[in-house]
Amino acid sequence: MQNAQDAANSEEKSSAGDKYETGRAMSHLEKDMHARQLAANKNELAALLAVESNLLHLSVTTGSVIICDENSFFIAAGLGKITFKNKVLYLLSPNAPVAKSLLNKITGDRINFNNKEMTINEVF
Repeated sequence: MQNAQDAANSEEKSSAGDKYETGRAMSHLEKDMHARQLAANKNELAALLAVESNLLHLSVTTGSVIICDENSFFIAAGLGKITFKNKVLYLLSPNAPVAKSLLNKITGDRINFNNKEMTINEVF
Protein backbone atom coordinates (compact mmCIF):
# COMPACT_ATOMS: atom_id res chain seq x y z
CA MET A 1 0.00 0.00 0.00
CA GLN A 2 2.81 2.35 0.89
CA ASN A 3 4.58 1.64 -2.43
CA ALA A 4 1.42 2.52 -4.35
CA GLN A 5 1.02 5.73 -2.35
CA ASP A 6 4.67 6.64 -2.91
CA ALA A 7 4.25 6.04 -6.63
CA ALA A 8 1.21 8.31 -6.71
CA ASN A 9 3.05 11.01 -4.79
CA SER A 10 6.12 10.82 -7.00
CA GLU A 11 4.24 11.23 -10.29
CA GLU A 12 5.46 14.42 -11.88
CA LYS A 13 3.24 16.61 -13.94
CA SER A 14 4.39 16.67 -17.53
CA SER A 15 3.19 18.41 -20.64
CA ALA A 16 0.80 15.50 -21.00
CA GLY A 17 -1.41 16.35 -18.02
CA ASP A 18 -3.77 13.44 -18.69
CA LYS A 19 -0.91 10.97 -18.37
CA TYR A 20 -0.04 12.46 -14.96
CA GLU A 21 -3.63 12.17 -13.74
CA THR A 22 -3.97 8.64 -15.09
CA GLY A 23 -0.76 7.53 -13.37
CA ARG A 24 -1.89 8.98 -10.06
CA ALA A 25 -5.34 7.44 -10.40
CA MET A 26 -3.85 4.02 -11.15
CA SER A 27 -1.57 4.27 -8.12
CA HIS A 28 -4.52 5.19 -5.91
CA LEU A 29 -6.55 2.27 -7.29
CA GLU A 30 -3.67 -0.08 -6.53
CA LYS A 31 -3.43 1.27 -2.99
CA ASP A 32 -7.18 0.79 -2.50
CA MET A 33 -6.96 -2.78 -3.81
CA HIS A 34 -4.16 -3.57 -1.33
CA ALA A 35 -6.17 -1.98 1.49
CA ARG A 36 -9.15 -4.22 0.68
CA GLN A 37 -6.90 -7.30 0.56
CA LEU A 38 -5.35 -6.36 3.91
CA ALA A 39 -8.80 -5.95 5.48
CA ALA A 40 -9.94 -9.33 4.10
CA ASN A 41 -6.77 -11.02 5.37
CA LYS A 42 -7.22 -9.48 8.82
CA ASN A 43 -10.80 -10.80 8.90
CA GLU A 44 -9.61 -14.30 7.92
CA LEU A 45 -6.91 -14.19 10.61
CA ALA A 46 -9.43 -13.07 13.24
CA ALA A 47 -11.77 -15.92 12.24
CA LEU A 48 -8.91 -18.40 12.42
CA LEU A 49 -7.76 -17.17 15.84
CA ALA A 50 -11.33 -17.46 17.16
CA VAL A 51 -11.48 -21.20 16.40
CA GLU A 52 -11.28 -23.45 19.45
CA SER A 53 -8.91 -26.05 18.01
CA ASN A 54 -8.49 -27.98 21.26
CA LEU A 55 -12.07 -29.32 21.18
CA LEU A 56 -13.14 -32.62 19.66
CA HIS A 57 -16.33 -32.39 17.65
CA LEU A 58 -18.94 -35.08 17.16
CA SER A 59 -20.58 -33.20 14.29
CA VAL A 60 -19.11 -30.86 11.72
CA THR A 61 -18.78 -27.25 12.86
CA THR A 62 -16.22 -24.47 12.65
CA GLY A 63 -12.96 -25.91 13.98
CA SER A 64 -13.70 -29.46 12.81
CA VAL A 65 -11.40 -31.69 10.84
CA ILE A 66 -13.36 -33.90 8.45
CA ILE A 67 -11.86 -36.99 6.84
CA CYS A 68 -13.75 -38.19 3.78
CA ASP A 69 -13.06 -40.92 1.23
CA GLU A 70 -10.73 -38.87 -0.95
CA ASN A 71 -10.51 -35.45 0.70
CA SER A 72 -9.90 -34.03 4.15
CA PHE A 73 -11.06 -30.63 5.35
CA PHE A 74 -10.47 -28.22 8.21
CA ILE A 75 -13.23 -25.66 8.60
CA ALA A 76 -11.88 -22.41 9.97
CA ALA A 77 -10.59 -20.01 7.31
CA GLY A 78 -10.41 -20.23 3.54
CA LEU A 79 -6.66 -20.60 3.16
CA GLY A 80 -6.58 -23.20 0.40
CA LYS A 81 -4.85 -26.55 0.17
CA ILE A 82 -1.91 -27.71 2.31
CA THR A 83 0.00 -30.95 2.51
CA PHE A 84 0.62 -32.33 6.00
CA LYS A 85 2.37 -35.67 6.58
CA ASN A 86 1.91 -36.53 2.90
CA LYS A 87 -1.85 -35.92 3.08
CA VAL A 88 -3.77 -33.10 1.45
CA LEU A 89 -5.96 -30.97 3.70
CA TYR A 90 -8.28 -28.26 2.41
CA LEU A 91 -8.62 -25.28 4.75
CA LEU A 92 -12.15 -23.98 4.23
CA SER A 93 -14.07 -20.93 5.30
CA PRO A 94 -17.32 -21.86 7.08
CA ASN A 95 -19.03 -19.95 4.24
CA ALA A 96 -17.52 -22.12 1.48
CA PRO A 97 -20.16 -24.17 -0.35
CA VAL A 98 -18.60 -27.54 0.55
CA ALA A 99 -18.26 -26.45 4.20
CA LYS A 100 -21.94 -25.49 4.26
CA SER A 101 -22.89 -28.91 2.91
CA LEU A 102 -20.76 -30.57 5.63
CA LEU A 103 -22.09 -28.54 8.58
CA ASN A 104 -23.85 -30.56 11.29
CA LYS A 105 -23.04 -33.87 9.58
CA ILE A 106 -21.59 -36.77 11.58
CA THR A 107 -19.33 -39.75 10.89
CA GLY A 108 -21.01 -42.05 8.38
CA ASP A 109 -23.10 -39.33 6.74
CA ARG A 110 -22.84 -38.84 3.00
CA ILE A 111 -22.91 -35.58 1.10
CA ASN A 112 -23.17 -34.81 -2.58
CA PHE A 113 -20.99 -31.96 -3.75
CA ASN A 114 -20.32 -31.05 -7.39
CA ASN A 115 -22.05 -34.24 -8.49
CA LYS A 116 -19.65 -36.31 -6.40
CA GLU A 117 -20.74 -38.30 -3.38
CA MET A 118 -18.48 -38.31 -0.32
CA THR A 119 -18.72 -40.32 2.86
CA ILE A 120 -17.59 -38.74 6.11
CA ASN A 121 -15.23 -41.25 7.71
CA GLU A 122 -14.17 -39.18 10.73
CA VAL A 123 -15.02 -35.90 12.41
CA PHE A 124 -12.89 -34.44 15.17
